[in-house]
Amino acid sequence: MVVGSVLVTGGTGYIGSFTALALLEADYKVVIVDNLYNSSKEVLNRIELICGKKPAFYEADMTDEAALDKVFAEHPDIDSVIHFGALKAVGESGEIPLEYYRVNVGGSIALLRSMTKHNVTNIVFSSSATVYGDATRFPNMIPIPEHCPIGPTNPYGRTKSTVEAIITDHINAQRNNLTKKGEPGAEKWNAALLRYFNPSGAHPSGVIGENPLGVPYNLLPLLAQVAIGKREKLLVFGDDYASKDGTAIRDYIHVLDLSRGHLVALNYLREKSPGVKAWNLGSGRGSTVFEMIKAFSDVVGRPLAYEVAPRRAGDVLDLTANPTLANQELNWKTELTLEDACADLWKWTENNPEGYNQQPPKEFVDALKK
Repeated sequence: MVVGSVLVTGGTGYIGSFTALALLEADYKVVIVDNLYNSSKEVLNRIELICGKKPAFYEADMTDEAALDKVFAEHPDIDSVIHFGALKAVGESGEIPLEYYRVNVGGSIALLRSMTKHNVTNIVFSSSATVYGDATRFPNMIPIPEHCPIGPTNPYGRTKSTVEAIITDHINAQRNNLTKKGEPGAEKWNAALLRYFNPSGAHPSGVIGENPLGVPYNLLPLLAQVAIGKREKLLVFGDDYASKDGTAIRDYIHVLDLSRGHLVALNYLREKSPGVKAWNLGSGRGSTVFEMIKAFSDVVGRPLAYEVAPRRAGDVLDLTANPTLANQELNWKTELTLEDACADLWKWTENNPEGYNQQPPKEFVDALKK
């Protein structure tokens, strides 16, 4: 029984593809829109290998409202959107901020306009913990709760906080306008703002994982490239932070836990009609960069080369989640460990050094068929 039909923007990307898989496994029908800027269509085949179902796919740009209109017109059963489509590199956002605003903010406005025309009323927005900025500027805000004031320190984070505000204003307006007119359906307009921390890991089957087409922007995929010899060493940006070893502290969450968080948030919107709600998706456990290097080196079985470089503009000391609200309201918490994430990432990288540009190992495919 199909429980509903969901559009996933950016659905061939890392977190989007895992969320599409989680939705299919939960009997949702899935339609993906992605421009393949930093992803591969091959992931659609890998999703099908794992769950026996393949999402519908449209190659289109988030900022193209007419293209989105066409998708909604061809799939009138879509009632919800999970929105990943965005540029996502903190460092790059400081170099080309206008492009980040054009894609992330402009694309989100085009999406909301198209959703409204086609009466698609639920949106789960894949936001980011970067919206909080430096939470150490306030007392008692580490680990970070949802009521921590928003204050991003880089253009990427500002695009995310801007889209959060736009979604909030839009959903509240839709609800208020219908209520004022005395028309039914106000409660159908809902949004989840998911502020998550550092996604990591791969599918334990070894068949899907993170497949950045350019330079990866996250610590673990960079380390994985060092481990397979694609990169000489990891650059550690700053060892003069006020942490136990001088490196920045981050909350790492396994991508399977994160994709499940998007699924349960969508279910919550559909069942409870809460209006606009923000939740942190994280483990509540902070790890320093040096601790991460050690954890991944232990899985690989040898020390991995790194070099300390100056801090990057906009980086903050500590991004660790307080996930209590998601634990209580969504009945969600992380189930997989940092060690699981390292082991799954290494299995994926070691056996798929060319990512989706190669066939998955036969023994992995055979194991899925059993």
